[in-house]
Amino acid sequence: MKYPTILLTLLLIGSVAQAQQKPNVLFIAVDDLNDFPTFSNRYPDAKTPHMDALAKQGIVFSNAHCQAPLCGPSRASIMTSMLPDSTLGFGSRQMDDKQVVERARELGTEALHSYFAKNGYKTMSVGKLFHDGVPKGTVDAAGGDNGKRGGFRSPAGLLRKNWPQKGTQTDWAAIDFPEEEFPDHVSATWAVEQLKSTHDKPFMLMVGFLRPHNPWYVTQQWFDLYDRDKISLPPYRKDDFNDLPEGAEKFNVLSQMPRTDWAIEKDQWRDIVHAYLACMSYADHQVGRVLDALKASAYAENTIIVLWSDHGYHMGEKNTFQKHTLWERSSHVPLIFAGPGVKAGLRSHRVVSLMDVYPTLVDLCGLPANPKNEGRSLTPLIEKPDLEWPYTAITEWQNGHAVQSETHRYIHYPDGGEELYDHQTDIHEWTNLAKADDPGIQAIKAKLKANLPKVTTAPEVKKPKKKKKPKAPEDAKQ
Repeated sequence: MKYPTILLTLLLIGSVAQAQQKPNVLFIAVDDLNDFPTFSNRYPDAKTPHMDALAKQGIVFSNAHCQAPLCGPSRASIMTSMLPDSTLGFGSRQMDDKQVVERARELGTEALHSYFAKNGYKTMSVGKLFHDGVPKGTVDAAGGDNGKRGGFRSPAGLLRKNWPQKGTQTDWAAIDFPEEEFPDHVSATWAVEQLKSTHDKPFMLMVGFLRPHNPWYVTQQWFDLYDRDKISLPPYRKDDFNDLPEGAEKFNVLSQMPRTDWAIEKDQWRDIVHAYLACMSYADHQVGRVLDALKASAYAENTIIVLWSDHGYHMGEKNTFQKHTLWERSSHVPLIFAGPGVKAGLRSHRVVSLMDVYPTLVDLCGLPANPKNEGRSLTPLIEKPDLEWPYTAITEWQNGHAVQSETHRYIHYPDGGEELYDHQTDIHEWTNLAKADDPGIQAIKAKLKANLPKVTTAPEVKKPKKKKKPKAPEDAKQ
């Protein structure tokens, strides 16, 4: 009578061991991180040793682009592998995280973490992953979003030390506050504890960091990593907008943001970049804490790591300091894969999208492909980085679109205005070729234009009704 029990136990142990053969996933998001980290090879002065070390362990996609230059819709796209505007209907506004999950289910699919959960994974999350954290109840263990809204500011609130303009959290300063109380430190600590724990199933651990999102506040030690007077400034031309279509500047540049002309006049440009770099190095440190915990854990050899940012950020290029544009500075993002199945020290210059993260992880983990994914698996490029890859990346914003190829970027505005840039000779996008009297250039423009999404008006998605807060008892108001 004991044999069946023993047999069942052995079968159970075998099934757990088999489940553990599937790789774990460490999914790291860094908010508002542009392509300044050293491994990106676009800026010379950043100090990002932990992300750089990760880049050497796997493959860097040096020409990766987001699908929307704003946190919420970009993350909705990443977590569903669908275009944020023409498919999900969220292209130009933030949205409730639960609404994104519900919209995905309306379209017959699941958000990334839910898809992994349905395929046998334990799911864990902490920090900013969707616009906030993840919808309540959709993961097995949650460390919270750790003050996503308030966490962008200092623990003392938005100080407005250098930029008093309303309508933005933009500001820059060193602040004095205990490091261990910063939200990103709390998130990293929670993630470290999960990596020290025992898991009887393969897991997906999602960790979202807030910095370097504005305001650019961290403690003085991160500023001290840099010599303010030796920091390189990004390329800028005062006449950059002379060849833009009418309305393009107003479409892209937010009036509440600092302008580069102002920053030059007030000698603040170097200070802004300094603060952004300090926040980037702080975020790199928190990433390093999690990566070090993984290395020291039992999961070190069987965990796929992906690190990404939700969009780029202008640091003075195009006369502004912001995201929210259809130019390359807003869409170009860091993207790294490392771990089992990924050779070390690789780099691919092929154009890829953040929508591709979802199907790539599914592929690397040996899960059934999700036919609803609009992105494509990057495993062919992971195996052969220089493989011919004839695809473009689409970025959507306010019913405008950018189409990125390996050589050119085409921008189409809702009023019909156009821009075309040759990134082989003009990565800074200083010379608009859209109206060039050259059949070859016009043929390139037409080819890129043919990649615009078929639906150019976002489908209607109802905003969730706001629940009325119950009135507080009289004694609670005192």
